[in-house]
Amino acid sequence: MQAKYEDIFSDQANVQLNLSFAGTLLEVFVNLMGPVAQFILARYGLRVLLLLGSFLAVLGLEMAGFTTQIWHLYLCQGVIFGSGASLVYAAVMTILPSWFDKHRSLAMGCAGSGSGLGAIVLTFVLNALNGSLGPSWAYRILGFIVLGLCVVANLLVRERVKVQRRARKLNEIFSFSILKDTTFLLWMVGSVTSLSGFFLPFWFIPSYAQYIGLSADQGTACVSVMSAGQFVGRIFIGFVADRIGRLNTDILVTLVCGLSSFLIWTFAHSYGVLMLFCFVFGFTCSSYFTLMSPITYDIVGHDKFPTAVSTMLLSNIISVFGPSIASGIQTAVGSEPYLVYKMFTGTAYILGGLILIVVKFRISRQIRYRC
Repeated sequence: MQAKYEDIFSDQANVQLNLSFAGTLLEVFVNLMGPVAQFILARYGLRVLLLLGSFLAVLGLEMAGFTTQIWHLYLCQGVIFGSGASLVYAAVMTILPSWFDKHRSLAMGCAGSGSGLGAIVLTFVLNALNGSLGPSWAYRILGFIVLGLCVVANLLVRERVKVQRRARKLNEIFSFSILKDTTFLLWMVGSVTSLSGFFLPFWFIPSYAQYIGLSADQGTACVSVMSAGQFVGRIFIGFVADRIGRLNTDILVTLVCGLSSFLIWTFAHSYGVLMLFCFVFGFTCSSYFTLMSPITYDIVGHDKFPTAVSTMLLSNIISVFGPSIASGIQTAVGSEPYLVYKMFTGTAYILGGLILIVVKFRISRQIRYRC
């Protein structure tokens, strides 16, 4: 839809850059509202949290359908829809781990795989709607699709154990004192470091495909393959994590993801090789989203889990600026086009994986001391 809006607002300066901030704001608010979600959950309960998140998500998309200025997209898509999506996401990610013990990672993988499946389906649906009805109606119809999905979530999502609601101080619900836990702090830093490379392929693969002589449709197909890889990968990663260990799996997959950028994307000068990279990257890049909740639960325990998840979501805001940092480096060094993006993605995942190895050693040492 960005291309359509670029035509609509073509009389404005820096329209492409200005429109991109709508997506950036969306990512920021999806993570920023984590502490707010925990406050609502603790004070008013799961049902209120889900209903409020669903209302904001649908409202934001419907309002975006009436956009006449770029700042309208900032407000509707970025702030309102981003906040609603964050509340719904936080509700599910906080409640789901408590329902599973033996197959917790697989359960999180199955739940998270919906984003990959949605990306595949909605890409084609929105392209068709955008082409035939325009971006305004595409947003409105997407709003009704999200409404239907939120109705299902509100009907099915339940707490395993009913918690007595009472007035609590904010520092009882969310506190940065969780950062005093060195193991958790390293887990957060390692995750944010690797996640900084997550957005680059999704942002730049379509233009990179055209750079190496492929068509726009082939570039779109590459992004769809990445989404398909996420769908399959999240389930597979969850399945494997329940057998060889959650942190072990996260380390292994994170390192493979970084190597795929160094060893495949760097040499992807044809459609087939680029498709291979897109699938491998999509398959492995989703490890964090699959295992974030269960690993966090394992590190901090049940009582600190809501605060820890909120802190993880807040830290994710840093990774949103990964593409901007990489673009700045690319401009400064003046190297071969897209080379910095390839190196940045690989380095982020490899460095993040190495930090997670340190986390693994710390946890192993703590277990030995307890014994």
